Amino acid sequence: MKYLLPLPMLLCCAAAWAAEPAAETAAEPPVALLPAAAPSVKSPFSRPPELEPDVQFWIRVYCEISTNEGFIHDQHDLSVVYETVHFTAAEPQKEREAQVEAVRQRYQLILWHLGNGSPPQDADERRVRALWAKADAARLLQASDDVRFQLGQSDRFRAGLYRAGAWETHIAETLANLGLPPELAALPHVESSFDPAAGSKVGAAGLWQFMRSTGRRFLRIDRAVDERLDPFRSTEAAAQLLAFNYRVLGTWPLAITAYNHGAEGMRRACEQLNTNDIVAIVRNYHSPTFGFASRNFYASFLAALAIAQAPEKYFGALQRSAENQFQELRLTAPVTVGTLRRLAGVPEDQLRSLNPALLSPVWSGRQPVPRGYRVRLPSDARAISSEQLMTASAAPPPIQATTAHAAAATAGYIVHRGDTLSLIAARTGIKAGELMRLNGLRDTDFIYEGQQLQLAAVRETGAAAPVQLAEQESIEDALAAVPSSQLTADLAAVGQAVTLSPQLAPGPPAAVTADATDYSVAADDSIQVAAAETLGHYADWLEISAARLRTLNGLKSRTPLVLGRHLKLDFSRASHEQFEQRRRSYHQQLEATYFANHRITGTQIYIARSGDSLWSVTQRGQLPVWLLRQYNPDLNFADLRPSTQIVLPQVEGPGG
Repeated sequence: MKYLLPLPMLLCCAAAWAAEPAAETAAEPPVALLPAAAPSVKSPFSRPPELEPDVQFWIRVYCEISTNEGFIHDQHDLSVVYETVHFTAAEPQKEREAQVEAVRQRYQLILWHLGNGSPPQDADERRVRALWAKADAARLLQASDDVRFQLGQSDRFRAGLYRAGAWETHIAETLANLGLPPELAALPHVESSFDPAAGSKVGAAGLWQFMRSTGRRFLRIDRAVDERLDPFRSTEAAAQLLAFNYRVLGTWPLAITAYNHGAEGMRRACEQLNTNDIVAIVRNYHSPTFGFASRNFYASFLAALAIAQAPEKYFGALQRSAENQFQELRLTAPVTVGTLRRLAGVPEDQLRSLNPALLSPVWSGRQPVPRGYRVRLPSDARAISSEQLMTASAAPPPIQATTAHAAAATAGYIVHRGDTLSLIAARTGIKAGELMRLNGLRDTDFIYEGQQLQLAAVRETGAAAPVQLAEQESIEDALAAVPSSQLTADLAAVGQAVTLSPQLAPGPPAAVTADATDYSVAADDSIQVAAAETLGHYADWLEISAARLRTLNGLKSRTPLVLGRHLKLDFSRASHEQFEQRRRSYHQQLEATYFANHRITGTQIYIARSGDSLWSVTQRGQLPVWLLRQYNPDLNFADLRPSTQIVLPQVEGPGG
């Protein structure tokens, strides 16, 4: 099944933008966050009749019950709601949880009795039997295991409609500039209720609830800055991720679901069921990670979209926050916040409110605002020149390496097809053993086409070290810089509801990586060779020799692996689960190291010429092979033909 779209997304959504804007009134304009789709334009977000009960359930969650209430319901048939549980505002969380569990167990017992043939004994049992009028005994027994609690969201959703006004123009412009449908602007209602300070217990943060690992593909995230907390920068990152999901999956329902479940997971679902139909996947796909939140993500988005396009229908007359007014200054040198305050004549509280991505080490003076950061200043702040910044810089301007030694320290060699370590040694004048030492290679099977080999020890340049911090550590650092008054008020959730973020429900976090590659092992113990993998890697992960793998697959000595080739593996010493975990960890570390110093800023289409190869294309964009493959997962680079369209991610390097 092919998902790659050969052209950039050209979506027929312009008519939605042509809708007349609401006339401005002098005092309190009603909310009008999203243009309603024009009747003549088919929305790219289909609302299948089969999912209508699910959509209506989430509309009720968003509009009918608050965070002091919740539904006891069936987790698979969302039309079945047994009871609304009510809490007092001051009720402690443990008491709420106990109340929910007591009600949930009561309905489990009722369903168990009915499923075992007992006739209804009271009004509650008769009501439950009526809800399952067509169900047989087996279905009732199954339902007894599917009783679930969902916390209400109406107060949060209403607050989100107000907050969204501050960023709706930027969101609309960002989506339009990438050719994405404007309806995507409703997604933060699902993710965070438009709270830029929202954080989840699993480490997601900000308006668009990025995990740190995914966010680093597009955003600066380090000890000084966490751009997940910046509504403007995180919007641009979310648009990039959504465009990536759509490109590799081919439909918006799948791309939206992948925002929660990951592109790899959605491609696997499509492959297993041999369909890209969202209804078939939601109803029939079974995976340990495809839980309630993933199954319901698209339906909840459709519900949020319906409300955002007609908020008065659900909440009556509403107001929205005024759009933020500011100026941006890209720093040409690192400066302290004290220097910024002095040069711009701006109080610190204003700087804090306009720059939520700056973390506590910056505000305490332990770290400067880094070079390249786009600092936001009030519209009436004094203009600051580059010369002033350089003069007042908290650190000297970076010195460009010009010596031969510095140039040699950053020199490298890109492995071509057919290269061996001995050939590279002859070409570079560096012994094979030294090449192996410099690049951490244990044998000659650890090189692959497109790999960049280091030819000299890299000296410390002051660039951010590729160190992976724990998610929890990162989110605590990030939220420490946010004034407590800005944090979401009622963070307590009940039972299966999320404890920190106003998301729908618990489940796997938003994709740990945006990688769409399937790293699982097939039923016949084979895998498909992915970028940046070698026979040596497989041998290590399987705890066997590379020679054993060569024999098993009929490979001659030094024959290089080909991307996309199916390879038979030997699982005599390692299980499928161990191999897959090691394989994924390797690729996650590759990404973490690369995105410690690089960020994706966009994409462009390259048309292959005669003579092009995987190596020449990676060199054109100065890209690692694995990243090029992620953006072109269905393209056969071993048979690259002229006129083939290739998506090149545009990458910004250190200091960019």
